[in-house]
Amino acid sequence: MSKANNFQRIRDLNYLQKAVLAAAVIERMLPNYDLFSDATGFGDTATMKSTLNVCWEIIVFPKSKINLEKQVDKVEANVPELSQFDMFGTYPAIDTATALLGLLHGLMAKDEQEFIDIAKISQATVARYVEFVLENEEIEPDNSLVREHEIMQYEIEVLAGLIDFVEQMGRITSESVKALKQHAVADGQTNIGITI
Repeated sequence: MSKANNFQRIRDLNYLQKAVLAAAVIERMLPNYDLFSDATGFGDTATMKSTLNVCWEIIVFPKSKINLEKQVDKVEANVPELSQFDMFGTYPAIDTATALLGLLHGLMAKDEQEFIDIAKISQATVARYVEFVLENEEIEPDNSLVREHEIMQYEIEVLAGLIDFVEQMGRITSESVKALKQHAVADGQTNIGITI
């Protein structure tokens, strides 16, 4: 499954399908934030998780009276500063927060491009991680090495599987969303292959 193919398939989804796909992608990213937070003592994973749950709720019940601006403020307060942490885990944590902010902004502005960008952020996290792994093995990373790496190939496969699931979901309901969330984390690992 080629990368371009996945993104074209995402563009072909309707607004709600794009929104649930984006939220499912973030479900796979969120434990990276949790690990960073545990390691550094920075950030509140519970806030991040509850904001993602609020997003799911808005998608399923669009008439919910939820102030998304407040949710944005909460997430922004939990974005780590790269300069303050000398560890690789800072990058996936920032990417998770960025993706969550994108989901909130997308829901507020009904902007589907924000949802598409979340899958791109996840793949960028994976690419950065693959580069980090290769550099530690003293291999000079280039685009084809990153693209062909098993972690990146797996990310592309998982995304394709999530798109398949979303295409076949039918109506977006509490039940179908619950099944999607379970499907997103069924392999028990984050987007960068860390066991959760």
